[in-house]
Amino acid sequence: MSSPKIARRQIGNLEVFSCRAAKPDDRPPLVLIHGAFAGAWMWTETFMPYLASAGYTSHALSLSGHGGSAGREQIDWYAIADYVADLRSVVETLDAAPILIGHSMGGFVVQKYLERHDAHAAALLCSVPPQGLIASQFHLLLQKPQLFLEINRIMDGHYTDIDTLRDALFFSPVDETMLNGWLTRMQPESHRAIWDMSMFNLPNPFLMRRPPMLIVGAEHDMLVPPFLVQSTAQTYGLSAHILHGMGHTITHEKEWPHAAAILTGWLDSLD
Repeated sequence: MSSPKIARRQIGNLEVFSCRAAKPDDRPPLVLIHGAFAGAWMWTETFMPYLASAGYTSHALSLSGHGGSAGREQIDWYAIADYVADLRSVVETLDAAPILIGHSMGGFVVQKYLERHDAHAAALLCSVPPQGLIASQFHLLLQKPQLFLEINRIMDGHYTDIDTLRDALFFSPVDETMLNGWLTRMQPESHRAIWDMSMFNLPNPFLMRRPPMLIVGAEHDMLVPPFLVQSTAQTYGLSAHILHGMGHTITHEKEWPHAAAILTGWLDSLD
């Protein structure tokens, strides 16, 4: 059987990748939102083909200034509200209310989106919690101060190295070629968006629509450690799924199909 095909298109100034289910049906479409320093490309190699094989059509956008979307030269001007507007502009092109799936910063964008808009359901994967980044930053500073400093260098546009990238994003042994691919595609993140996620524009759970939600974290996540994933779940009155033996980038860990299987199992339960 051939692998599901992924098509790239532009919606306004935004890069969007789409992967159609092998047997289209009336299931809601999925919209995938990447994390900081990344782009829609992070979904195309693993989760999107897996989801298509499981019967789900997915669309992954590169937020403004990320990936192949316009605005890289003014990345620091973008606020979380701009990323929410990006998500809204993609959702408006769909024929049905989507299921939103956000990783890390993307999960934070999903939470802010739900303050004003509806969704069929939402999955937060290693997501920045509604309480913001402050606790995560202090945890990283205390546990791995050198890694904390290196991440701040990345924000300022300085390239890191393979070992730092591995420590920040992964736990299990990962392929060097894949790591090099990540290293060449990673980019600076908006300082304004980071400040929004730290304290200036936190989600208000009392304003949020509450569709069915899935909360997933990783046992060895250095950026959003499990205690913060549990905090997110408690905020929304849910239980968290903590993936054992994985770090932050569950889409590319050695056992990533296990993470994808938890996601598809939850999606199937929504039918």
